[in-house]
Amino acid sequence: MQSTPQQALLFWYKANGRHDLPWRITSDPYKIYISEIMLQQTQVKTVLERFYFPFLDSFPTLQDLAEAHVDDVLKKWEGLGYYTRARNLHAASRQCDGVLPLNAYDLMQLPGIGRSTAHAVAAFAYREALPIMDANVKRILYRYFRLVDRNEKKLWEYAYTLFDSNHPYEYNQAMMDVGSTLCLPKKPLCEHCPFESTCQGKNSPLLYPAPKMKKVKPVRNRNIVIFENNGKFALYQRQERFLSGLWGFAQYEELNEFKNEYLGHITQHYSHFALEADVYRCKSNDVDEEFEWFSLEEISELSLSRADHKILEFIN
Repeated sequence: MQSTPQQALLFWYKANGRHDLPWRITSDPYKIYISEIMLQQTQVKTVLERFYFPFLDSFPTLQDLAEAHVDDVLKKWEGLGYYTRARNLHAASRQCDGVLPLNAYDLMQLPGIGRSTAHAVAAFAYREALPIMDANVKRILYRYFRLVDRNEKKLWEYAYTLFDSNHPYEYNQAMMDVGSTLCLPKKPLCEHCPFESTCQGKNSPLLYPAPKMKKVKPVRNRNIVIFENNGKFALYQRQERFLSGLWGFAQYEELNEFKNEYLGHITQHYSHFALEADVYRCKSNDVDEEFEWFSLEEISELSLSRADHKILEFIN
């Protein structure tokens, strides 16, 4: 008797799945939630080696996270990028008073938790019978059903079509593992895939979905000034949505009239743009009131963007 696609997937997962990942050997909804948020834009290896355990050491429970200052949360998130995730984590912990909701619908009411993340936490922590749809799973679905057009609403329908509601935990974990180890973006290993006999797009997987039009990443040219006075340096806490809450040195589109000493140039790539900046030092305390003054030791306690860390190297 031929096995179903779902049975083939679970058989593969039992033999090949990444069963030892720390968020798979716990039933703690909070630890699962943290892993899901960290993994949204970051590879498993990076999360494991540098961020997951230190973050949990600092904030062992959701209540600890709720009681922490957002600056401390951002500092622990430093280097992980996409800082809106950290701010939303903190806001969500306070909104639910340190206790995560027990189902996907209520989870979706919290900041930073979309449909797929809510389904993942509910499926993995509470065994709620719901499919997930991260980037890896989307790629499988597009290829499995030979879908050319990118249509997320339609894709959710296909997600339920293939879903194994009797084994929501194993199915979703297996789909993520197949997507990250076999159904790769550029060189899929179709001959090793548990869906090899049923995947409709296996003969030309790179056609599904149709490739996105490549966008040219815009470049922001800036002048960054390190204001220095009596061994202290001027920084401001960003309020704009991007990098909000992080501290940074002064940035200008046009160089100000101060006497500046040129130090060098930095390049920093972000998801939607590239920053090209000339860096200057200026010994002056004549700065706007939004700036605060810090010693190097104090700066080491602040959360900075990667670009500002590069600038800090000019001082050090």
